[in-house]
Amino acid sequence: MMIKIALALGGNLGDVAGTFKLAAQKLAAAGMKNIKISSFHRTVPVSCAPGTPDFMNAALIGEWTDTADELFAVCQKIERESGRAAAHGINTPRTLDIDIILFGDRIIKSDSLMIPHLRAAQRLFVIAPLAEIAPDMIFPDTGRKVSDILKLL
Repeated sequence: MMIKIALALGGNLGDVAGTFKLAAQKLAAAGMKNIKISSFHRTVPVSCAPGTPDFMNAALIGEWTDTADELFAVCQKIERESGRAAAHGINTPRTLDIDIILFGDRIIKSDSLMIPHLRAAQRLFVIAPLAEIAPDMIFPDTGRKVSDILKLL
């Protein structure tokens, strides 16, 4: 069964645009179908140390047939292959960060995953790119469309 998913991409080190494109190719190679990526948005760092370089953010949607845990493992592998250390701090500079924002209409709460992603609906740098490519996707925990959340932000 194909599950429509939404990912947030972020990075502020190296060739971020090239890294995003390569991540999309690697997701396709891992089995994701019908991938669409938003335009890239440059954003000021939020809750980061002074002097942290601006981030580039994008959203990516696609269809996935495996579990959320398997998608999470693929995303972590792509992050590591892009130069991000497996052990890393929160809100630190990075070559690539991939967060699972939505996984169909599922609400998942485990030790490793919180879907919908915690705080995603409060972050313009997540919602604005996602609204470009999936304005009608719904956050199952609130029942709100991405486009409606964007209006609130």
